[in-house]
Amino acid sequence: MSDEVQTPERESEERRREVELIERREAALAHVVKFGDPVLKSKASPVSSFGLELRAEAERMFAIMRDGLGVGLAATQLGLLRRLLVFHAGPDGEPSAIVNPKVEWLSEETAVAEEGCLSLPRVSMDVERPLYARFSGRGIEGEPIVIEAAGLEARVLQHEIDHLDGVLILDRTVREQRKAALRALREGGSYSPSAEEEIGEEGELREPRADA
Repeated sequence: MSDEVQTPERESEERRREVELIERREAALAHVVKFGDPVLKSKASPVSSFGLELRAEAERMFAIMRDGLGVGLAATQLGLLRRLLVFHAGPDGEPSAIVNPKVEWLSEETAVAEEGCLSLPRVSMDVERPLYARFSGRGIEGEPIVIEAAGLEARVLQHEIDHLDGVLILDRTVREQRKAALRALREGGSYSPSAEEEIGEEGELREPRADA
């Protein structure tokens, strides 16, 4: 089978779509609270009422997460101190919301992965987290739910629950990376740890980066 011919029309359409994607991401990220805002270090309060308002809030979070090219988003990242998060950890799954999420169990087996954050623009850092986890909470209609998660999904949910507790990936990484990331954030620069090797010096398991 021959490769598709890259015509000027096709190249122009691809450029148009790329520009549109960038514009949509910038518009979405404009709604996200950034590093330095005290709300990111605040603990969210439990949600006590379910209904149309909460569903609308979740739908808005889905849209911002999708357009921002993220895999997770906590309400605190939008300046809302409510225990609500959304996530979309796999290309084949539907985006989901969890209200009042709790960590029920964490595995002893851990993995180190490079994590980014929509609230910490242009920086990422290595974070060690349990590889498997179980979470409980409520669905958007108030129904009880339990999630058994592994790999990326477990990482994303831990990352977002951290947000609801006022904890950032800056608090989870090693001292050297935290200092470098803080310097980049204060100076408007960028930072990411070296990720050339899939296995670190200590032989720890590493996963791909994800922004949440």
